[in-house]
Amino acid sequence: MTNQVILWSTLIVPWLTLFFMKREDIKRYMPAALFSVVISTILVDAGVRLGFWAIRETSFPFYIMLPYIYGLYPVATIWVLKFTNGSLLVYMITNAILDLGFSYIFLGYFIATRGIVDFGITKFQDWLLAIGRAIVIYIYQKWQENELLPVKENLLSPNLHSAVAKPFLKRKHD
Repeated sequence: MTNQVILWSTLIVPWLTLFFMKREDIKRYMPAALFSVVISTILVDAGVRLGFWAIRETSFPFYIMLPYIYGLYPVATIWVLKFTNGSLLVYMITNAILDLGFSYIFLGYFIATRGIVDFGITKFQDWLLAIGRAIVIYIYQKWQENELLPVKENLLSPNLHSAVAKPFLKRKHD
């Protein structure tokens, strides 16, 4: 299997798994998936500039970014958010296990030994970056669902209404 086949399959195959998910779930978690792409793109670009890793082989039209950032990351984000639905502990345990396998097996062994990426940081440091990214994505998803902070309507007084909504005053002599 060539490196190009591996890189392109990490872009295309994950998106095909979304055919097995309900449309409502995809719509619900897609903003977090796109946010995952933005965060991952920033991390990879900063990591290249800081010497955390050097990307040796990419697929056209990706210059510095690896295709799994646009395929595997957002789709995995959607699936993990769907199955851990609202439980921070389950979300963090699931992400810790998946990111551990991703950092140590997929990136640290499979991708690195094929000469696609050279790492300047340890696998543990890469795993910590992935856990930090997962925390930010979870907070973003909770913010999207308005569950981050409880919204209090009419904060100053619960009896405030617009003038149109107020009832007429009843006069005693009528």
